[in-house]
Amino acid sequence: MIATGEFSIELTPAEDDAVEAGRMSFTKLFSGGIAGTSEGQMLSKRTATVGSAAYVAIETFVGAIDGRQGEVSFHHTGVMDKGADSLSVLVVPDSGTADLAGISGSMMIKIESGVHRYHFEYEFNHQK
Repeated sequence: MIATGEFSIELTPAEDDAVEAGRMSFTKLFSGGIAGTSEGQMLSKRTATVGSAAYVAIETFVGAIDGRQGEVSFHHTGVMDKGADSLSVLVVPDSGTADLAGISGSMMIKIESGVHRYHFEYEFNHQK
């Protein structure tokens, strides 16, 4: 199954952070096939080389995916190597609740002209 749409994101820098990396809290508002909000934490590190950086994040979404209500968490890993980027956004195994129980999948994110778009490919495994 596939859900597509857009989201907005608000980042809030962490204060008094002893870690030598950028730590941020964030909230997202999703529209389209995914409708609801998420909250998360992100760690990032930029290097002295332009276009090289990395980030990891965990977020928990509450709302509906193609009409199925519940909660699900995602884990992100993003790397830029001199401008060449790779991004992995995956469902945290067994994190789905209510109608989203058993969900698994991966999300692609594209930012074009400041607009964040997602393409989420997912499935349900209800076998235990």
